Amino acid sequence: MSKEPLWRNPNYQLLWMGQLISATGSQVSQLAFPLLILVLTHSPTDAGLIGALRVLPYLLFSLPAGVLVDRWDRKQLMLWCDVGRALCLASIPFAFIYGQPGLLQLYLVALIEGSLFVIFNLAEVASLSEIVPYPQLPDATAFNEVSTAMTTLIGPALGGALFSLQQMVPFMVDAISYAISVFTLAFLKRHFRQPREQSTRTLRKDLLEGLQWLWGHPQIRFLALIAGISNLLSANYLLILVVLAQHMHATTFEIGLIFTIGGIGGVLGGLLVPFLQKRLSFQSLLIGCFWLWALITACYLLAPNPFVLGLLSFVLFLSWPLANSIQMSYRLSIIPDALQGRVNSVFRLFAYSGQPVGLAITGWLIERVAVAPTVLLTAGGLALVALVTTCNRSFWRGLTRKSCP
Repeated sequence: MSKEPLWRNPNYQLLWMGQLISATGSQVSQLAFPLLILVLTHSPTDAGLIGALRVLPYLLFSLPAGVLVDRWDRKQLMLWCDVGRALCLASIPFAFIYGQPGLLQLYLVALIEGSLFVIFNLAEVASLSEIVPYPQLPDATAFNEVSTAMTTLIGPALGGALFSLQQMVPFMVDAISYAISVFTLAFLKRHFRQPREQSTRTLRKDLLEGLQWLWGHPQIRFLALIAGISNLLSANYLLILVVLAQHMHATTFEIGLIFTIGGIGGVLGGLLVPFLQKRLSFQSLLIGCFWLWALITACYLLAPNPFVLGLLSFVLFLSWPLANSIQMSYRLSIIPDALQGRVNSVFRLFAYSGQPVGLAITGWLIERVAVAPTVLLTAGGLALVALVTTCNRSFWRGLTRKSCP
């Protein structure tokens, strides 16, 4: 594989640019979905439910999606997933033309889009080790985190502004972004899968192989478990911020700016990943991020205005690329290519299957109890995750004996 710099790698450039555009569109609609539901029903429970439906596919389809990624052409999988997502999102503007979308349609769109995202994202992650050489994996994952943070910076503010202009526009923009991604994927010159014999094994055996590999690796297993618990607790951040901002009588544009300020932190965090990885240990970065998440979540209740909510989000978003990048580069460096799809699908099943539950419970708690107890419960749970991670000495001893980029 060529050792050319990342920005002279045409396949990486095309994939990165296409995903930057489509992920920006996703951030635009991600904010627009709960805003539209709140306009239609005035129910935080319904808004939480649509968020849950977007991540429910992690629980339903992660494992079979991993088998598909290891068996099929990863480029074609990504291409057809984005075709489906473009058509799916385009149905919402069409519904506005003839009236307005119903709740059932919005729920179905969220579920289908989330399902296609699971397949696409697994194929993209599994392809990364085929696009860039091993020594560049940490830099590649860091750049991907920068692009994710950039979308968080641009998308919500744009989504809030477009939603205030006309409610259907954010969804139209998202559909167009997926169409652009299809165009960039079509020009990729690799198929991102090492040649191997066609599998004749059953789906069950392939699924079990990925599960057994992950469960037999203590460090990956522990990372998957703590990721699952922390994601269950923190999946509600968008809904919590929207509700807190609405209690402050913030406009939709101001709500978008909260996430824009947070997105600036995310971009900075992504840019700092290579620098910090060379100077701080995996242990210090991961433990520091977990404790920071608990502290910032609790501090949301002390914010007197939307601007302070944005500043707190700046610090929170800054830490996300650090935690995500160091974990992902570690996984990609030790999982065999033939198992990338299945092992990462099992990891994501553990990591994200709790998000629908967390989102649904959050919406119910905010509506039936109050937002303040919900925030405190989330912060307390994150503090417990940080404590368990800090005290797990066997995990850290095992990690130091293994190579980590």
